[in-house]
Amino acid sequence: MPVRSAGILLYQWPPGQAAGATDGLQVWIAHMGGPFWSHKDAHSWSIPKGEYSDDEDALAAARREFAEEMGVPAPDADYRLLGEFRQASGKIIAVFAARAGFAPDAIRSNTFPLEWPRGSGKIQHYPEIDDARWFTVDEARLKLVKGQLPVLEALLQDLSPA
Repeated sequence: MPVRSAGILLYQWPPGQAAGATDGLQVWIAHMGGPFWSHKDAHSWSIPKGEYSDDEDALAAARREFAEEMGVPAPDADYRLLGEFRQASGKIIAVFAARAGFAPDAIRSNTFPLEWPRGSGKIQHYPEIDDARWFTVDEARLKLVKGQLPVLEALLQDLSPA
């Protein structure tokens, strides 16, 4: 059975722009924390997400993980399943999308323990997420890990007029 994750992709249009136009569409993504990602920008951002068990509701897990990584609850919105996306690792991510304004005062991510430097025996704690913000879809294409690029395309497809 593959490992399963669930995440939330928030989107918005900037003030004054008509909803539906995808050229100014913005998405909320997060920079991964820890020493491996600390000096990287390109393809080192992700949608807020995390693993969940088979007996857990995917949307509930996505909302829990969002809150853990952002430090505030996911906004109240009409979430819909955008799709399930298989990653190179074999992990499957269920992504829920919603249009919502979101502007937390700060990102207060949970942390994880890691021996760093490797082999030192010293355990340090790092935030799972060290930054998160709104980016245009074009910017997000440069920032998201490559396995999540299909999520952006699915969002654009979902929002395009029939």
